[in-house]
Amino acid sequence: MTNHIKNIAILGSTGSIGTQTLEVIRNNSNLFRAFLLTAHSNADLLISQAIEFVPEYAIICDVSKYPEVKEALAPLPIKVLAGHQAIIDTVIHPDITIVLTAMVGFAGLEPTIAAIKAGKDIALANKETLVVAGELITGLAKQHNVKILPVDSEHSAIFQCLAGEDLNHIEKIILTASGGPFRGRDAEFLANVTREDALKHPNWVMGAKITIDSASLMNKGLEVIEAKWLFDVNADQIEVIVHPQSIVHSLVQFHDGSVKAQMGLPDMKLPIQHALSYPTRLQNDFKRFSFTSYPNLTFEKPDMDTFRNLSLAYAALRQGGNMPCIINAANEIAVAGFLNRSIGFLAMSNVIEECMQHIPYIAQPTLSDYLNTDKETRIFAQNVINKLPIKAIQF
Repeated sequence: MTNHIKNIAILGSTGSIGTQTLEVIRNNSNLFRAFLLTAHSNADLLISQAIEFVPEYAIICDVSKYPEVKEALAPLPIKVLAGHQAIIDTVIHPDITIVLTAMVGFAGLEPTIAAIKAGKDIALANKETLVVAGELITGLAKQHNVKILPVDSEHSAIFQCLAGEDLNHIEKIILTASGGPFRGRDAEFLANVTREDALKHPNWVMGAKITIDSASLMNKGLEVIEAKWLFDVNADQIEVIVHPQSIVHSLVQFHDGSVKAQMGLPDMKLPIQHALSYPTRLQNDFKRFSFTSYPNLTFEKPDMDTFRNLSLAYAALRQGGNMPCIINAANEIAVAGFLNRSIGFLAMSNVIEECMQHIPYIAQPTLSDYLNTDKETRIFAQNVINKLPIKAIQF
């Protein structure tokens, strides 16, 4: 194999980001190879991906699906493994160039740490990793001289706006939010929305968890925390504005008052490609943006009183320590509760707030503290949900 081909480990290859990453690899097979593919439990899709891309490794986290994957891929020269630990053990493989972390939630933390310690550049789509342990992750990246290349469209936009600006002071980062399907709605309306309503995002096609986070504005709250660690700014330097058209992906204001924006049609393949090919920009046939097709780009303040998750995320960022870890774990349980119809839409914020008030605060947590906080918060959050009055539940 020639040296210029980058071997890509895709953690979460069957999800929305993972499948789009494979599209980028498919269209640039002279530059990228899918070296490692992992899935949580979607064995059928992992098998079909592995048959097409013939990676060195395929890992299914759900060990009960291992025999099925192993048998289906037996004719091919692919090492088939199972379990979360197998991912942690394999991301350090010397032939891997970039690890694209697209696993959902807290599960992405330990594999990302292992990859960084092994000197692998990280294409980061798993925002929870920086939300939970931003100080730890950024410190390790500096220690091991590893690049963290953001894949979120907003953070990729900021990353691109900062190109060539190393010596210039950031005054403010402006994260744009679509507003989700409930933009402009009040609490009375939100009290009665269903999971089906919340899963209808106006602009982006994403997995269920991130789509609910977008509807509740928690996705933007997590991005605020992520931005603090990626770009070394504080909470007061991060502003959120609602931009329903999702054309301006984010902006940076410098201390001379100048503002730079990165724009384009909503398409996750562009930030994925940018992260994989950085610092080179690759030509592609993606649909191009036309100003005349979007004569009116609008911007408004987010309603942080109705959509309380964004306020809670800012509060967690300002408090620091293990508080972002607490809101992340609480949110994962709350979203799962909403998706399985155990709680209503507005009750998600109540669950998160209760966890913030009751889980012990640790100002300078270690990795062990993060792991314990995550586990403890999940148990507490589920207990909160189980005790909610019936009026908090919609079916």
